[in-house]
This record gives sequence, C-alpha cells and structure tokens, in this order.
Amino acid sequence: MSPVVTVTDLTKRYGDVTALDRVSFTLAENRIYGLLGRNGAGKTTLMQLLTAQIFATSGEISVFGEHPYENERVLSRISFIKESQTYPSNLRVKHALRAAALVYPNWDEEYAQQLVEDLRLPRERNVRKLSRGMLSALGIVIGLAARTPLTFFDEPYLGLDAVARQIFYDRLLADFTEQPRTIVLSTHLIDEVSDLIEHVLLIDQGRLLLDSETDALRGQVVTASGPVAAVDEFVRSGTELHRVRLGGTARATVRGDFGAAEHERARALGVDLVASSLQDIVVRLTTSSNGPAADAGSAVAADKEAVR
Repeated sequence: MSPVVTVTDLTKRYGDVTALDRVSFTLAENRIYGLLGRNGAGKTTLMQLLTAQIFATSGEISVFGEHPYENERVLSRISFIKESQTYPSNLRVKHALRAAALVYPNWDEEYAQQLVEDLRLPRERNVRKLSRGMLSALGIVIGLAARTPLTFFDEPYLGLDAVARQIFYDRLLADFTEQPRTIVLSTHLIDEVSDLIEHVLLIDQGRLLLDSETDALRGQVVTASGPVAAVDEFVRSGTELHRVRLGGTARATVRGDFGAAEHERARALGVDLVASSLQDIVVRLTTSSNGPAADAGSAVAADKEAVR
C-alpha cells in the first residue's frame, strides 16, 4: 500500500530562521495522526508545505504519489482547517457551507447540516460576526463534511467550550470509523485527543523528535516513584527525562525498554512504575530546562509553560 504522504529531508528557512530542519516521515492511509509540539516548533509550516501554500527550501514532498504544487488532482483531495481561517467580509455561514460543497467532491450535505445542529451554528449569521468558538465550529463542520482523503486540523477547536470539543471528538471518531481517511490533528490539548491519536509526530525547534505508534510510545516512557536510592538504581536502565524530589522520595520520568523484566526489577527495588500520559511524554521531551535535579516547584512551573 502506497503512503498518502512521503516527506524526505524537508527544510524550510525564513532568512536566518530554520522553521523545519531535514524532516522525513510518511503518512499511511486511513490513520489518525497527532502532529504535536510547542508553539513555534514548525507544525503549521509543515502543514502549509504539504498543502502547497508555501515552497520548501529543500527536500522532497510527495502527496498521493505526486508533487502537490499547482496540482488539482492532489489538492482536491486535501482539506486544511486552521484556527486563523479567513472568509470574505460579506459571507454568511450558509454561504461558506455552500462554497465548500462546490469545492469538495466528497461533500456530504446531510452530514454537514447535522453537524451545524449539533454545534449550534447560526446559518444566517455573517461569518465576520461569529465568536471565536463559532468560527472554530464552522471549520470543524467543513473539515468533517468534506471527507477528503487527507484532512488537516490545525488547532481548529480553540474557543470551543468543553461540550463542543467533545462533540467534535465524538463525531470525528464515529465518522472516521464509517468513512476512513488520513487525518492529522495539530493540537495543544493533548490529553483530550490522546485516545484518538494512533500515531505521533513530535516536532521541536524544526526537528522531528518522535515518529511512533502511540501505544508503543506509551510503553517506552514511564514514571518511576520510590526511595531516592531505589529510583537512582532503576533509572540506570533508561534515559532520565525529568525528576522531582520530595524529601527521601523521588519521581522520575524515564525513557527506555520497559518489558516484563524491567517491571520485575522495579518491584524488587521497591519502585512503582506508571506509564506516562501522552501529554507528559511531550512535555518531558520538549522541555529542555527540566533537568534531573529539578525541585517540585520549578517542575510544576515548567509543566504549565510547556503545554501552553
């Protein structure tokens, strides 16, 4: 089966700034990917390159086996829904949906109208007068109802309340089950979407840090808690990403190969092991200021900054 997207040594520079640095990966058919990373990591730049909105400095891009630039065969099969989407000043919601129906060959009008009802989107309102949340809801309707074989969501849920975001997650999963396609979610709300994501692409400072199946990744990073000496002994078998010390006990985030033998060794040392959440993994791998000697106060502050 041919990949939907193949990226090889992709680099994008803006003057002296390198937004992407020799990034390589593939996207397979009918998978949900999480494109994760901190603000300014290069996520939006990558999606703009894949959707032919900007040109690469160097490297190769193949989408559906072809170069995407000025290629109608490719671009008609892609939708890119972003938080900063702009619309003409006189456009109403119903007009935006009508335009989307003309652009996307797989548009499902009945499904779109159901999503409009679910998200309580006012059809007659001028798009420029929508709240931030309602503008996000419009993007979600278009992104889901378009049913393009390759769909990018770049933080489209900002401004939505918790109920509306959950509706989006539920509808996305249900529709993906019935109408499989390749979906890329770029988000900072990692805990909320972690159950949706099948494969993680983690970018930091323009470089690809992770390209991994989500389930495999969760098994590779654990939190080890126990007496300081016991934790010290245990972490020798992996790479320590972060540590908090409270009196005579320590809690360390460790990356390594944690099979049955390592779990047994932890029990023998009196160390408790818990699989780290996807959000915690992303925070630890992209927060370079968190060293092994971090205390509890500085660690909490760093965590809050890293997930903004």
